[in-house]
Amino acid sequence: MSILISLQLVVGLLLSTVGIFHCQALSPRYTFVVEETSYKRLCSTKNILTVNGQFPGPTLYARAGDTVIVDVYNKGNRNITLHWHGVKQPRNPWSDGPNYITQCPIQPGARFTQTIIFSSEEGTLWWHAHSEWDRATVHGAIVIYPKKGATYPFTKPHAELPIILGEWWKEDIGQLYDETIQSGGDPNNSDAYLINGEYNRNSSSTPTSFPNLPSHNDTKGSVHFTSKLKSLADKNHPVDVPHKITTPLFFTLSINTLPCPSNSCTGPNGTRFATSINNISFVDPTIDILQAYYFHVNGAFGTRFPNFPPLLFNFTAQDLPLYLQTPKQATEVKILEYNSTVEIVFQGTNLVGGDDHPMHLHGFSFYVVGRGLGNFDKDKDPLTYNLVDPPLQNTIAVPINGWTTIRFKADNPGVWFMHCHLDRHMSWGMDMTFIVKNGKGPGAQMLPPPQGMPPC
Repeated sequence: MSILISLQLVVGLLLSTVGIFHCQALSPRYTFVVEETSYKRLCSTKNILTVNGQFPGPTLYARAGDTVIVDVYNKGNRNITLHWHGVKQPRNPWSDGPNYITQCPIQPGARFTQTIIFSSEEGTLWWHAHSEWDRATVHGAIVIYPKKGATYPFTKPHAELPIILGEWWKEDIGQLYDETIQSGGDPNNSDAYLINGEYNRNSSSTPTSFPNLPSHNDTKGSVHFTSKLKSLADKNHPVDVPHKITTPLFFTLSINTLPCPSNSCTGPNGTRFATSINNISFVDPTIDILQAYYFHVNGAFGTRFPNFPPLLFNFTAQDLPLYLQTPKQATEVKILEYNSTVEIVFQGTNLVGGDDHPMHLHGFSFYVVGRGLGNFDKDKDPLTYNLVDPPLQNTIAVPINGWTTIRFKADNPGVWFMHCHLDRHMSWGMDMTFIVKNGKGPGAQMLPPPQGMPPC
């Protein structure tokens, strides 16, 4: 299967280690104009969606604890939403951005003012479109400086350079999305990889030079290495991993298929590709879940997302029965009590062929306490958990036919999306939504909606 825009995920991982302390001018307010701009790559020119005519888009600068306002004007030809990836947005899901989860899209010709509330984040994150596959060209970096007077954990660098890895299609992204959804198949591979929006290649007369790579797949070695990663915890950056779990969850991640009339789709055997979490393939509602929840609109979503898969089987077996491939299509959410402590075991399955899944949770950072290959063993694998100094992340790669365990405290009231960060998998349904209930006191209550929320 094609990678489809997965490389842009690397920005949040690479740039967290890049020096950011050559301070830029900080602004409490930005204007983002989404518009069609002509760009030439691979010897051909096409119009792409951009922000302020830039590709990648402008870098947003802030300090830990700042509140930044972004006025978004949609002068493009498609609906759009923007998400601030890795920013927890305490009590403020209204500006988080996922399409039909926390807002309806900003329609062409309309505007929406988003409030970005930074809390403990430091380093480099990124922002991107969160509607269809528009983040292929609508994205940029977020640089978050420490609060004034904070000490740095390493020597101050002489310079800084955000690096964003992306992909380029000669075809129009909107057309690619529409064709893929209509056909039910897998999208074409990208035509090029980009670094900061640029692509350099040899001339057609120069033979391509390939490096010598090992012929074997070393997934086992890779998982063994990454499972040993630890955080650099100290008194200024303490670890607060939950030890007593009140909400244990076990989520299977599967690639599935759905039947197609007369077997006319381009998925396996004429079917349509789908994906699921616990055998539920997410369906977008007609009104965003946040407004439906806040204003008590009945019928927009269900509240019965399962804690465990409906059927236990050998998730990583090579040959699995065909009847397991068809998921249930639904719009279900999981309700969490305020301050509940949550453990999620993500289990990859081998239905329709296994794959890696970079799972991203909005509204929270989480501790990655365990990881391994094969089927999760509830008796043995928890004994290997790192509960002392686990890494704190907002996105984690669940290995092909393996498992990953995360923990977090549900202390951010609101509606928060969780999904695979491969766009095609998200479009096929590997998504779900948490609703964290309000706690006691004003500091534990979701903020009221701002004026000017985009209409559905």
